[in-house]
Amino acid sequence: MTTLTISQPEIIQPGKLTLLVRYLRRNKSLAIGLLLVLLLTAFTVIGLLTIDTSRAYPLSVPAKQPPSVEFPLGTDFFGRDLLAATVVGLWQTALIGVLAGAVGTVIGVVLGFISAYFGGPLDSGIKGICQILTPIPPFLIQVIIAGSLDKRSVTIYTMAFIVVLLSWMGPTLVIRSQVLSMKERQFVAVAKLSGMGDLGVIFEEIMPNLLPFIAAAFVGQVFAAVFASFYLAVLGLGPLREPLLGNTIWAAQSQGAFFNGWWWWPIEPAVGLVLILGSLALINMGLDELANPRIRRTE
Repeated sequence: MTTLTISQPEIIQPGKLTLLVRYLRRNKSLAIGLLLVLLLTAFTVIGLLTIDTSRAYPLSVPAKQPPSVEFPLGTDFFGRDLLAATVVGLWQTALIGVLAGAVGTVIGVVLGFISAYFGGPLDSGIKGICQILTPIPPFLIQVIIAGSLDKRSVTIYTMAFIVVLLSWMGPTLVIRSQVLSMKERQFVAVAKLSGMGDLGVIFEEIMPNLLPFIAAAFVGQVFAAVFASFYLAVLGLGPLREPLLGNTIWAAQSQGAFFNGWWWWPIEPAVGLVLILGSLALINMGLDELANPRIRRTE
């Protein structure tokens, strides 16, 4: 008597890249935000490689030229090629945001973990300082600090330092609340019972589960830092010689660009700033879905 054997079809698991593409198709906010960041990065990199960046500074080209073949975005009152100024201004503005956002997030993560995990007087002190400083409008403090500096000594790194001074409280409180919740989970108790030390529990058990929150906090900090550098520059408190997006808008405003018919001057930096902030806002919305289990959608 013969026995028939029916072979089961082989189930092929999708690869990580396929799963990522599928997730991005569902999480449209994250996908569009990342696409905008890639386009801005490509525009900046290609521009830095193909454009003479010295034309982004005063007296380098004929002044007040409208957009043309020679000057695709026109020139401003001070004799700057606005295409070169936009390319340089994009990466300078982004650099301030990334530096301030990274430093603020690192400080927030370190203080948040120390406060929540070890507790006691450290928790009370860190929490108290954050609660005291959080209600203070950072705009006023940043304007006072930036206004007290010698304009000749202000650089993009100085602006990043000014912005980061009051940008660490938010991440500290967010990470603290998440660690307080996470350290009571069963897997943390099992790790402690198995003899794992505090650093092992923090870096091997808690930290990997908080990466979406940390990423969201970083993107939020970059957004806040870019916006802070913008309004400081618009007030004339930035490095005036550098073609930051905010500096270009401040210069156009001070020279009455629209009233004099130089409509192209403030438009390019304004569009660049909107694209930067818009992409960061969309990425933050997408990361919120990834980090929030209540609204997270799985495959």
